Amino acid sequence: MAVYTKLNKENIEEILSGYEIGKLNSFKGIQEGIENSNYFLLIDNKKYILTIYEKRVKSQDLPFFSELMTGLNKAGVKCPIPIINKQKKTITDYSKKKLMIVTYLEGKAKKNLTPKNCKSVGVEVAKMHEITKNFKIRRKNDLSVNSWRELFNSVKKECSKIHQDLPKLIESNLNDVEKNWPNDLPKGIIHADLFNDNIFFNNNEFSGLIDFYFSCEDFYAFEIAICFNALCFDGVPKNLSFNVTKAKNFINGYNSIRKLTDDEKRNIKVLSQGAALRFLLTRVFDALNTVDGAIVKVKDPMEYLKRLEFHKNSKNFEDFFF
Repeated sequence: MAVYTKLNKENIEEILSGYEIGKLNSFKGIQEGIENSNYFLLIDNKKYILTIYEKRVKSQDLPFFSELMTGLNKAGVKCPIPIINKQKKTITDYSKKKLMIVTYLEGKAKKNLTPKNCKSVGVEVAKMHEITKNFKIRRKNDLSVNSWRELFNSVKKECSKIHQDLPKLIESNLNDVEKNWPNDLPKGIIHADLFNDNIFFNNNEFSGLIDFYFSCEDFYAFEIAICFNALCFDGVPKNLSFNVTKAKNFINGYNSIRKLTDDEKRNIKVLSQGAALRFLLTRVFDALNTVDGAIVKVKDPMEYLKRLEFHKNSKNFEDFFF
């Protein structure tokens, strides 16, 4: 979450005039995140999140995100629920942009998950994968392997400002990933952005998932690879280590709901390498293309270079937890 579009009280009250949810008590911009503008709203003492869509989010994708959250909630997945406006729609036009108001999910993100937390997340991710098999909605992953070469080319000349060896390191890994990427693994709707700050806990118990705005159709095992990178490394950015216990717990939780295939297990290394590369590339792009005046924390690309180097150099990676 972040703030690119700045709203005052009058702006928000104007937006709320299109809804039937009550009177604004207070509001606050949310700094965390990098993609959209987000505000916490207190309306008649009930909590909501207002999101204005910026940058990578395409207007034509918003119905998918709205239907996904609504469908998941109806199926028992704990996630925000889009609010319907007076026009009987969940998506509202405002100042040449699109916005959505969703219910507030109780709980907080944890900076570091325990192995037990990782197992809980594995269970919930597998449940989501199973539930969405019956959904008719679809969205292509615009940030999957076929997009990484173009994204790299867009930052290739400038990324040495971040690290002098970054161009050749990315090039080497990209060549590996493109050569070894699988073609035919089980696929369906994935969250695609399951970082700690998108996973909530209440009293150390899983309480829900937020921020579905990268959700798309891709390999289920790619979701697992994203989670390995986001949730299963410990330490400071300059000295990260892969926590095998966390990864094993995540897999055990996931397998209790949906069993991974042998092909998925065999490809988990290249998928994990690719997941690290994907987030390295987007973080590099964001670091080189900051928006003047935006209230946003730019995430450190180097954290993902460390992960990428680990996956590239690891031997028999799948033997850690399968």
